[in-house]
Amino acid sequence: MHRFARATRLLAATTIALVVGACSSLAVGTTVGAMPKLPRSGVENPPDGPISETGSTLLYPLWNIWVPAYTQRFHGVSVTTAGTGSGTGISSAATGTVDIGSSDAYLSPSQQQQYPTLENIPLAISVQVIAYNLPGITAHLHLSGKVLSDIYQGKITKWNDPAITSANPGVNLPSIPIVALHRSDGSGDTFLFTQYLSKSDPSGWGTKVSYGTSVSWPSTPGALAEQGNGGMVSGCKATPGCIAYIGISYLSQILGDGMTYAALLNGRGQYVLPTTATVAAEAAYFVKKTPPSGTVSLIDGPVKNGYPIINYEYAIVNTRQPSASTAKRIRSLLEWAINPKFGNNPEFLSQVNFQPLPVKLYKASIKQILKIS
Repeated sequence: MHRFARATRLLAATTIALVVGACSSLAVGTTVGAMPKLPRSGVENPPDGPISETGSTLLYPLWNIWVPAYTQRFHGVSVTTAGTGSGTGISSAATGTVDIGSSDAYLSPSQQQQYPTLENIPLAISVQVIAYNLPGITAHLHLSGKVLSDIYQGKITKWNDPAITSANPGVNLPSIPIVALHRSDGSGDTFLFTQYLSKSDPSGWGTKVSYGTSVSWPSTPGALAEQGNGGMVSGCKATPGCIAYIGISYLSQILGDGMTYAALLNGRGQYVLPTTATVAAEAAYFVKKTPPSGTVSLIDGPVKNGYPIINYEYAIVNTRQPSASTAKRIRSLLEWAINPKFGNNPEFLSQVNFQPLPVKLYKASIKQILKIS
């Protein structure tokens, strides 16, 4: 019976809660040190007016939880949100079409060079799962990045291929075609998934395809392209034999639609599920390596018991805004979102199986937010 524990208390001063979808049940809370004094006094009071956001479909459900709570506090601010994919979030923020672009992917070096006033500001930590629809199979299959690379290159085409059965003794896998689903839109989830494939299979996927929010997908039998995380869920539900990479905020839909998700091979040769402990281990390793800009891959570090596909969820924002009032509204919303008393509280994050920013990242994100003017 799958279930997900919900936070039952506010974030303690000495605790950063970790809420991530896992195998049977999840506990909340891991001590990482005392919460520092806020770099500024609470959340800035914004002037009345609009804020627009678009981008990541993984972050979109959280925005739709955050916005009503934020606007209840600040009645004069209206916030519009849209789940259009991380690629659109980045490009829309770069061109000034929206105030905030949401992305699961950080800015590439070429994007940073082209748009030097853009910041990618970490808001929370998320996870990606590999879901599949195999009627009668409820086990969390063991899958490696190399096997996934071969599936998405069309080298492994049946679920009972020896490369899969050898890693899953005792599971009676059917001899049915594997239908590989990928995103049709520019997607941070594609960025994360293809990074994992590139790291796991550097001489294969890493050389032939590489990674990005959009890639040239190899031609494979029956492959399907879907729009957004919602499309990946519905497409996989409708397609027995499917496999799909999907953001953790859609996990309840995955399980509710009769699918399940895999234990992935990590950089230490272990098959691990996305539990509180495995995500905490992976995050702790990379937090130490995160620069002040927040630009870092959290994929598949050499971490014992670490789940290999986690990421920062980013707000892509231009630090040079057209007016002081617009800048103040954006600062206020982002300050509220990352504040552990408000948007980064388990009250909100647990609903989408995210975890809050650790102390170091909270401080760094505040400094980035204060650049917006």
